[in-house]
Amino acid sequence: MESKKILVVDDEIGIRELLSEILFDEGYEVYLAENAQEARSYRNDHEPDLVLLDIWMPDTDGITLLKEWVEQELLTMPVVMMSGHGTIETAVEATRIGAVDFLEKPIALQKLLSTIAKSIRDDAPKLQIRAAETQPQKVSLSVGGRAQQVLLPMDLPLREARDHFDALYLDYHLQKEEGNVSRVADKVGLERTHLYRKLKQLGIKFVKKNATD
Repeated sequence: MESKKILVVDDEIGIRELLSEILFDEGYEVYLAENAQEARSYRNDHEPDLVLLDIWMPDTDGITLLKEWVEQELLTMPVVMMSGHGTIETAVEATRIGAVDFLEKPIALQKLLSTIAKSIRDDAPKLQIRAAETQPQKVSLSVGGRAQQVLLPMDLPLREARDHFDALYLDYHLQKEEGNVSRVADKVGLERTHLYRKLKQLGIKFVKKNATD
């Protein structure tokens, strides 16, 4: 089997050399970049099987480089972010943009190897991350006993994505119940006054069928 190619991007020479030795001993082909510019140059000419990308670098930080690859449609390989000053917010931001995982320095050997193996296992699909507005992801949902495929803009913040789903979900039940809010409230398990408020908040228009609504 052909060796997997890993690009290590880190401004600390000690980290680059250590990772290079470990990964070479594990049978990987290793390529090193000490900053974002070298990483850009390598990616423009090659497609590695995985990138280990440090977040805090002097010229361009790893988050910015990750965003560039997304915008240029070059994020066709899994990227694992690394940081010695990691926070939950940073990890969430990196994975929201397109990283597959986040490793905090100092990186435990077993954690490093298991994360890499999981990210580039032979049956893992190649990533193709694009702006969600032009390439929305289809998600299958089972609502009211019927399978539906809806398009969720995966690039949205969590609150907006949740509102988007709520609007689709409630609109489906309103159509199914022919606009009868009382029946919808029973179906979805919401108190009727709360449901009215939720519909107004989401901008969903409905017509009251009768006085009991």
